[in-house]
Amino acid sequence: MLKYRTVAGAGFSEVTIEKSRFIGHIISADSREVAEHFFAEIRKEHREARHNVPALVIGDKKQMQWASDDGEPQGTAGAPILQMIISEDITNTAIMVTRYFGGIKLGTGGLVRAYTQTAKAALADAGTAAVREATEMRIRITYPYLERLKFLCEKSGYTLNEITYSNDISAIVSAASEQEEDLKIAILGLSNGTAEFLSTIHKDVRFIPNAT
Repeated sequence: MLKYRTVAGAGFSEVTIEKSRFIGHIISADSREVAEHFFAEIRKEHREARHNVPALVIGDKKQMQWASDDGEPQGTAGAPILQMIISEDITNTAIMVTRYFGGIKLGTGGLVRAYTQTAKAALADAGTAAVREATEMRIRITYPYLERLKFLCEKSGYTLNEITYSNDISAIVSAASEQEEDLKIAILGLSNGTAEFLSTIHKDVRFIPNAT
């Protein structure tokens, strides 16, 4: 089950418009504290800049949304960045766009375009990731069924890891949460009903398309 989309990693961009230098940084941030630490680090790095404009969206339903114009005319900097995040349907994301003023005023529309362009370029550099809810089952089977289990996982796209060899075999099998019941039925079937389910947990897993 897809829970939300976020950035896949840190992203960077740099754009020069009418002699003003715009620098974008973006990260995945799942809390206000992480975002504020990120903003503080960028401000420290670019303490000589005229503006360091922050924006964040946090929560699987985008519950927390905040931005600041940091001295730019109201609505020309932070708000466009925030709108870009929302329009791209991502969350748990923090962006800061730094501006070194080049001496030429850009006007309201020019500022909106410049901050949006820089933020979009940073997002493109970072890429996006889908966060899905996954099920992890720790199971116990006997040795004769291990190869069947490996074949099942390879054929069906489940993940098999943490295999422990003792009197019996214990392992963790992971699948998308909506596949949980199918996975249980398949494991019981391949083991002739002898498999033991020791524990089941649900967790969020980041999936990056076309990752290698």
